[in-house]
Amino acid sequence: MREFILSNGIKACIKQNKNTPRVALVLNISINKEEKYAGEYSLMNRLLLKGTEKYSSEELATILDENAIELYTEMKSDYLRVRFTCLNEDFEKAISLMSDIVLNSTFEEAEKEKVKLKGELMAELDSAKVKLSDLFTKTIYKNHFYGHSYTRILEEIDNITKDDVINSYKTILNSGKKTIVLVGDIEENGLIEKYFGMLPKSINQESEISSPETLNQEYAEIIKEDANQAQILQGWRVGTVNDEEYPMLMLLNIILGASGLSSRLFLELREKKGLAYTVRTSYETHMKSAVFSIYIGTEPTNIQTSIDGFKEEIEKIKNIPVSEEELHNAKNNLIGKQQFLSETNTQQACIMAYYSIMDKPFNYRDTVIERIKGITSKELQECANKFFNDKYVLAIIKP
Repeated sequence: MREFILSNGIKACIKQNKNTPRVALVLNISINKEEKYAGEYSLMNRLLLKGTEKYSSEELATILDENAIELYTEMKSDYLRVRFTCLNEDFEKAISLMSDIVLNSTFEEAEKEKVKLKGELMAELDSAKVKLSDLFTKTIYKNHFYGHSYTRILEEIDNITKDDVINSYKTILNSGKKTIVLVGDIEENGLIEKYFGMLPKSINQESEISSPETLNQEYAEIIKEDANQAQILQGWRVGTVNDEEYPMLMLLNIILGASGLSSRLFLELREKKGLAYTVRTSYETHMKSAVFSIYIGTEPTNIQTSIDGFKEEIEKIKNIPVSEEELHNAKNNLIGKQQFLSETNTQQACIMAYYSIMDKPFNYRDTVIERIKGITSKELQECANKFFNDKYVLAIIKP
C-alpha cells in the first residue's frame, strides 16, 4: 500500500492486488454544508452522469458500455462518492472520463430527472417497510439534514432549480476534503496526478453540519389500511465511527440481530415465540451521529408482545454478561463478514476511501478488526448500558 499527496493536497492511496484483471478507483468528496432543500443533493447526484461539456449523456453511456466501464456516483449523508471499475488496460480511458464528469458535468435534464425521482420515491413509499423507515428517519433526526427522508424530499423537491444544484455542487467541489483510493494490479504512472491534480484544493475544513438535537423518547405511528401486518422499528442514537465504542456497537449488532439464524432476537422472537418471519438489527453511522435499531414485521395482535420482546433482550444484554462462547462466535461472525465484504478491488477501494473521508487512516479496517478480537464481555455490557436507555424512537405502521 502506497500513500501520497497530490499537488492540490488530495490524499491518495494505491493498493496493489496482483493478478486481478479489473481495477477500481474511488474519489470521495466531503459534504460540509446542509442542502438548501431536501433532495437537492440526491438530484445533483443523478444529474452528474447526464453529460459533460465534451459528451452528451447518450455518448457517455455508449462509451462506458462499449468499454465495460462501470462508473457510478453515490450520494451519502457526509460525502459524495464517484467510482469506477474497469479492465486494467482501460484504466486511463476510465480515469479520464471520471475526471471529465467531476470537472465538467453540465447537469442537463434537471426537470426531467425531478419528475423521474418523484415517481420513483412515490413507488418506493408504497412499501410498508420503506414507509416505516421514512417515518423513523425523519423522527429520530427531526429538524436535521440526516432526516431528509423520502417524504421530506417529495415535499420540497419542486423548490429545487438547476442553479441550486450547480451552486451546491460547486460548493462541495471547492470546499470539500477529497480522498482517492486505487486498488488493482496496475502501475498508475502518475495518472492520478494528471487527471485529478487539477481538482480544487482539498480543504480539511470544519463541517458546518450541526449535531442533531438531543433525542427524547418519541413515538410515531402511521395507519396503513391495506397493510397485511404491523411493522415496528425502535432505535437509539449511539456512538459513531469516530467513537471508541464503534467496534463494540458492531459486535452488539451481530449478537442481537445481524447474524441471521444465530442472533438473539431471531432465536427468541421468531423461533421460540413465533412472532415474526423477519427480525433484525442494524447499525448505521454518519459523521455527526449514528443509530442502532431493531426491526420486526409481525401480526397486528403481536405489537405489544414484540415491543416487550425488544425490551427483554435489551435488558439481558445490559445486565447479563455475554458468555465466552457466544462472544467468540460473534467475533468470528463479524470478522468473517468484514472479510467477505472486502473481497473485490471495488469493495476494498470503497472501504479504504470511506475511512479516509471519515478522518481515519486508509487501513483503519485492520485496526477495527484487531480491536474486535480484544473486546471483552464487560466492555460490551458497558457499551449497552451507555446507549440503550429510555431516549429512543419507536415507529410503527399498522393496518
